[in-house]
Amino acid sequence: METDYITTPRLLALREELDAKEARYLSPLACLSRDGIRRRAEARAGHRQNFATDADRILHSRAYTRYIDKTQVFYMVANDHITHRVLHVQLVSKIARTIGRFLSLNEDLIEAIALGHDIGHPPFGHDGEKVLDALCREHGLPSFQHNLQSVEFLERIERDGRGWNLTLQTLDGIMCHDGEIHNQSLRPARTKGFAEFDQESAAKAAEPARPLAPMTLEGCVVRFADTIAYIGRDIEDAIELGLVRREEIPAPCAEALGRTNGAIVYRLVSDLIENGVRDDAIAFSPAVSESLRQLKRFNYERIYLNPAIKEGLGQIEACYRELFARYLDDIVAGRRDSPFFAHFLATMADGYRESVPPAAMVRDFLAGMTDDYFLAQATLFGCGVPRKR
Repeated sequence: METDYITTPRLLALREELDAKEARYLSPLACLSRDGIRRRAEARAGHRQNFATDADRILHSRAYTRYIDKTQVFYMVANDHITHRVLHVQLVSKIARTIGRFLSLNEDLIEAIALGHDIGHPPFGHDGEKVLDALCREHGLPSFQHNLQSVEFLERIERDGRGWNLTLQTLDGIMCHDGEIHNQSLRPARTKGFAEFDQESAAKAAEPARPLAPMTLEGCVVRFADTIAYIGRDIEDAIELGLVRREEIPAPCAEALGRTNGAIVYRLVSDLIENGVRDDAIAFSPAVSESLRQLKRFNYERIYLNPAIKEGLGQIEACYRELFARYLDDIVAGRRDSPFFAHFLATMADGYRESVPPAAMVRDFLAGMTDDYFLAQATLFGCGVPRKR
């Protein structure tokens, strides 16, 4: 059901005042809300500015609700203090808005990008992403990348296949967030329209290693904030689980950035703010950037590639394969009593049904699952599922 916007002259005048205030107080390099571009013109306009509307739409999406039970790094862990995807997203938003405030950038755009950047993550984090990527390739689909899937959800799957009609600037920031790539500096690629955005998306799907640059400084800030939010927090979680000890953080990294998540976040944020915006780019200082690069290496070697955190991955992969095959067979056989039809396809608009091939429909259904729903479906089909430890 569509929302009935109240567009009284007073409310519209207040929005125009906010737009004018942005133009006066934000940096000349900031992206103004009035410059937001949507793929489809909207018949009705409310009192909210463009990027604030985007943030609200993402926050109220069904996919955002499912963040609550999505793995960040550590899965099948019976510990309520371990970070889930929803907390990570909130941390990215808070950190990025802090940076944006000091650099006089658009905090509404920053918030929208941050809230939506991981919407496309499938169950069980990056390990689940790798499994789903392999399945997609085996079934003739482009590579699965969670940033591209985030755009897919928000543009073509949410609202029963109608999407949220978000602005180009928000969608571009989400697609280009790539927080795992190490950069000392980021400069926006400002000359994009929807045609260029679609071309970049297709090119990235065909060539996953292809580098992308956000079209706004706000998107660049979120990309850095993604790294800042996870790097120290993942260490705290690993310490909580007994995988590493605080004393094992490399001494040069500890001296430059600190040994706690709070110290690391503060140092990285402070460094970005102190460097400011130079030549239309934001950057870490060389010394801090090198320390961050070394800390990322430590995390990969001691945490992300640690066999101890991958217990049960073999069973999870087998469940992914079983569910993919079952749902694909349900489509071919037309089994309308299948969970795939009842919980996903039954409500989708004809445009989605007619334009998306069966394997891609299965991809979309699997990618949207929470960890617990995935395990429940796997159990329903007789798959052996790992136990929380």
